[in-house]
Amino acid sequence: MTNNYRTEKDSMGELQVPVDALYAAQTQRAINNFPVSGLVLPSAFIKTVALIKKTAAKVNMELGELDELKGKAIIQAAQQIIDGQHQEQFPVDIFQTGSGTSTNMNVNEVIAHIASEAIGKSVGANDHVNMGQSSNDVIPTAIHISAAIECQKKLLPGLSHLAEVIEDKAASLSDVTKTGRTHLMDAMPLTMEQELGAWALQIRNGIDRINATLPRIYKLAQGGTAVGTGINADFQFAKKFSKTLSEETELPFKPNDSFFESLSAQDAIVELSGQMKVIAVSFMKIANDLRWMNSGPLAGLGEIELTALQPGSSIMPGKVNPVIPEATAMVAAQVIGNDATITVAGQAGSFQLNVMLPVIAYNVLQSIDILGNVSRVLADKAIETFVVRQGNLQEALSKNPILVTALNPIIGYEKAAKIAKAAYKEGRPIIDVAKEMTDLSQEELAKLLEPKHLTKGGISG
Repeated sequence: MTNNYRTEKDSMGELQVPVDALYAAQTQRAINNFPVSGLVLPSAFIKTVALIKKTAAKVNMELGELDELKGKAIIQAAQQIIDGQHQEQFPVDIFQTGSGTSTNMNVNEVIAHIASEAIGKSVGANDHVNMGQSSNDVIPTAIHISAAIECQKKLLPGLSHLAEVIEDKAASLSDVTKTGRTHLMDAMPLTMEQELGAWALQIRNGIDRINATLPRIYKLAQGGTAVGTGINADFQFAKKFSKTLSEETELPFKPNDSFFESLSAQDAIVELSGQMKVIAVSFMKIANDLRWMNSGPLAGLGEIELTALQPGSSIMPGKVNPVIPEATAMVAAQVIGNDATITVAGQAGSFQLNVMLPVIAYNVLQSIDILGNVSRVLADKAIETFVVRQGNLQEALSKNPILVTALNPIIGYEKAAKIAKAAYKEGRPIIDVAKEMTDLSQEELAKLLEPKHLTKGGISG
């Protein structure tokens, strides 16, 4: 042993570990074996594994399986991790053993080290911290718990805030009529309230999708241990674990109906990821609409003006770009990519165990995190603050030849098409051309072609 290292040993033999490390030999082996990406599991996941250890210690003490002194020491050590301490002690790469055993043992070893120092007695990483557990049920359980907690803490509140901001903005624009567009081409008019209302419903539907999936996320693998049979766990462990965890988190966790399903499949997480992909698609649509509406300010649509947040070019003075919609679109792309990874990883259930658990954990938590964060950014820095360029809207609307659609029931499609083409060719308002090419009066045409009236649908007259 040198001054910088100490010797630790496990079932495979001795190994040198940094002297100030709280982990032991199994973690060090993982560090040595997997120098792949430098990406580690997020703190939300590590804290959740620690929460599992804390809960398991409580249950094992209640069942009379775990010495009270050691149990309390484990609970206190786990709480330190839950509180955000010692995060640098969890350096294992996400591209590791597919069961996540390295991460489970990393947390076991750190807790055992802290607990042993606290009571001056040896607390075993396997025998005490991991009592009644296996990596094979701990890691799937941690994926479900961390996803549920982060959805409730970050994703759903972020989406709700976004929906509310869109709805408020829409209500404030109820009197603003604009040219609709299909195929990026001029179409019949609508109000901006109607346009933004579609965005709001997309987000509300996304919230419903997450809430519809969460009941399956609340079902846990804990108690299945190695292959789903519950070997080495007390028969009461699973139910007591879920009950104790639910009391602490105030979320309705319960044992899964089949631990074999919990260990061998990640279908519920694949479902959750798929729902987030739908939300990402919604975000991409909203971001692109905002970019188009803001385009210009002179050579684009110029319908709205997003708040100027930063210089848009290192060479073109005065240029300002739609940075928030761009960031949102990139988040959407990342979440869609994460879903592809989770979909492939979800298929890796070989017999009794899925063996791509760490990469599933990393990607699902990243999706939850960035969707929740960007929801607030999009709401507060783009949608709430954009200004309508009313003059541009009205100019385009007054010359929109597609307004002639309202005359179809009166003069017929063919006649209306001739009027539209003439108005477009001559660059004249549709009402002026229609007056020349029909027997309708100015008053009748003004009523029939009033854009605000046309946003209500039905047959004009």
